[in-house]
Amino acid sequence: MTLIYWALQAADAELESALDAALEAGYRHIDTAYVYENEAAIGRVLAKWLNSGKVKREELFIVTKLPAVGNNPDRVEKYLKRSLDKLGLNYVDMYLVHVPFGFLEKGEEIHPMDDDGNILLDKTTNHVDIWKAMEAQIDAGRTKAIGLSNFNITQIKRILQAARIPPANLQVELHVFCQQHELVEFCKEHNILVCAYSPLGSRGTENIYKAVGISKDFPDLLNDPTVLEVAKKHGKAPAQILLRHIVQRGIAAIPKSTNPERIHKNLQVHDFELSSDDMLTLDKLDRGSDGRILDFGFFKG
Repeated sequence: MTLIYWALQAADAELESALDAALEAGYRHIDTAYVYENEAAIGRVLAKWLNSGKVKREELFIVTKLPAVGNNPDRVEKYLKRSLDKLGLNYVDMYLVHVPFGFLEKGEEIHPMDDDGNILLDKTTNHVDIWKAMEAQIDAGRTKAIGLSNFNITQIKRILQAARIPPANLQVELHVFCQQHELVEFCKEHNILVCAYSPLGSRGTENIYKAVGISKDFPDLLNDPTVLEVAKKHGKAPAQILLRHIVQRGIAAIPKSTNPERIHKNLQVHDFELSSDDMLTLDKLDRGSDGRILDFGFFKG
């Protein structure tokens, strides 16, 4: 199942237009987060579609995420209620703990910093206590399911050992250069669906690093010679090959795009199949941890 990823780089008007195009194309899974600061824009589009009867709430699958400043059991409910208010919904279908680290609250700042620009880390963050507060959100009917994002195997194990309601989903960076085989296998063993963000690479992340003055090499997955060769063989776009490789591994993928043509193409990955040789060829592009794009290094301190 190919999904769509709404990141913070898109302006409201651009995002609303893209979401209209995505819903027209048939997308029904929308991924957002409190820190993307676009929940209100998404809520406006959802209201328009729901009020017109063009789509029913039960046909949609809406995901949002607890921000790092909410990584405290006393703040989980507050931030989910804020997200629901912005989205104009009574519940979300999936609520994820966005990151395994927590920030101290400082007013309404999403990324609170000290006077020197260092991020204010909360070193008392307790995953088990946070998870209990997440489970309470299911009990209260504010979310249908709960999961994690950017967590590693050790962190997931800790939650599984204490969980009354186990994580349903893990969202992580995953693409042909960072295939996360060990993590994926672990999640499959524990019935946790893996969802790949940045499945086509993430040029938007490059802009974040530049904005904070960090120089970093970003891979160009779409122009990799091997990907281009497989794409030519199947008469498909490179993006479709990259997405099909992920989907064929039993992993969900959420490519971010605001281009209507690409939005349509990203959905067209179910009308062909990669051969076992194709899969093996693409598997060999894995660079392990060296292929990771998002390492949160843009948070100073």
